[in-house]
Amino acid sequence: MNAAHSDPAVAVARTREDVVVADEIVRHRLSTRIVHWTVALFFFVCLLTGLPIWSPIFGWTAHLFGGLVVCRWLHPWSGLAYFAASFALFLQWRRDMVFEPGERGWLGPELVRYLRYENDDQDVGKYNGGQKLLFWAVSLAALGLLTTGLALWFPLLLPPLLRLAAIVLHDLTFVLLALAIVFHIYLGTAAEPGTFGSMTRGAVTKPWARLHHPRWYREVTGEPPPPP
Repeated sequence: MNAAHSDPAVAVARTREDVVVADEIVRHRLSTRIVHWTVALFFFVCLLTGLPIWSPIFGWTAHLFGGLVVCRWLHPWSGLAYFAASFALFLQWRRDMVFEPGERGWLGPELVRYLRYENDDQDVGKYNGGQKLLFWAVSLAALGLLTTGLALWFPLLLPPLLRLAAIVLHDLTFVLLALAIVFHIYLGTAAEPGTFGSMTRGAVTKPWARLHHPRWYREVTGEPPPPP
């Protein structure tokens, strides 16, 4: 509480976002960050309880929760919690994550340019096309994991062929989602310093906003666009 009082941006970020506070801009309000970290928490619980079920190679992770029997019980219930938190996050961000006409290129060449640090689009809003792409991919993955997970939770309700398909799809979705999350963590920390603070304190510096999301920076600060 004292830290919030001594940090004006943190205090404002409890209930508001997209506002300037001194030399910073509030990017994510407290409720958004709580939901985000809840999703992250249950993702890692699902990951660490699911790995020993998936393969004996990862049997050591079962000891973190009291053994394989506990993991077999905890994994499906934490999966339900993960989907519920993901759905709450979807409801919060779905409008902001709609692709704009100029962002179609993020499905191909624009993403490659971004990864090579060659992207200099002055029309990037609060979220770029890559972040929107990740949002929709993770949302679909959460739905896929729920559907296939329920099939595996009650396997006797399905014929053998569908049960096998559910196992394959559940494993494949998990692998792709885990890779996406690793990539997401990298971009939010080492690749773009200053990004992590938007999900802890809720605020970013003005130079960070101007560099990574210039249109959003102009919208929030009222600064005119650069000359063509």
